[in-house]
Amino acid sequence: MAEPALRITGLAKSFGALKATDGVDLELHAGEIHALIGPNGAGKSTLIGQIAGTLRPDRGEIRLYGRDVTRLGASARSRLGVARTFQVSSLVDEFSALRNVMLAVQGRSRANYRLFRNVMNDRALVEPARETLERVGLSSRADVTACELSHGERRQLEIAVALALGPKVFLLDEPMAGMGPDGSRTLTGFLNTLREEAPILLIEHDMDAVFALADRISVLVYGRVVASGTVDEIRNDPIVREAYLGEPAA
Repeated sequence: MAEPALRITGLAKSFGALKATDGVDLELHAGEIHALIGPNGAGKSTLIGQIAGTLRPDRGEIRLYGRDVTRLGASARSRLGVARTFQVSSLVDEFSALRNVMLAVQGRSRANYRLFRNVMNDRALVEPARETLERVGLSSRADVTACELSHGERRQLEIAVALALGPKVFLLDEPMAGMGPDGSRTLTGFLNTLREEAPILLIEHDMDAVFALADRISVLVYGRVVASGTVDEIRNDPIVREAYLGEPAA
């Protein structure tokens, strides 16, 4: 069997007496969307932070395509292909959509650009950035500053920035947050094709989107994975229905 894109083993992180993650085991395979759900405060974003490298686990192991990356920082993991979007936007608001994606293209190439060089004339940056914006449906908004984009467009731009990094794994933290039904449906359709680029670990509260997209779902409660399985298995799990989906156990 092929090596998982991500293999998380025994991951634990505490903040004082609070166990934010408590012995988490999880795998993400090529071509798959693995959704991570759970109530607020379950430890989902803390887990993503540990995978991305912004938080160091107290114990456990993280492997990216077989390589132990547990002690690597966020920048090193990004260079190895871990791309993350955030609950709270990390875009440069005063830059255009195009410039935001160009920054990611530049970061991927690790080229050394002089401070006063006119990067807008650099085809090696501009062309890949424009192609990426077209992929996410923002080509007509390339010259609009990020702060002027709608909420849904900002989410699309964040994914474009992640795409431009040439990822091997996507970590998407609530991409549907704040979106209306139409925006969620549009983004759901796009994420369904994005898995062909790289597998996705998806944190999301929109259960319609989760059930439409996920190959597998893991449920995190108080820092522990209490259930993991297919959409049907999770839908029918009495613990999940009672503790998270708000339905009485059969």
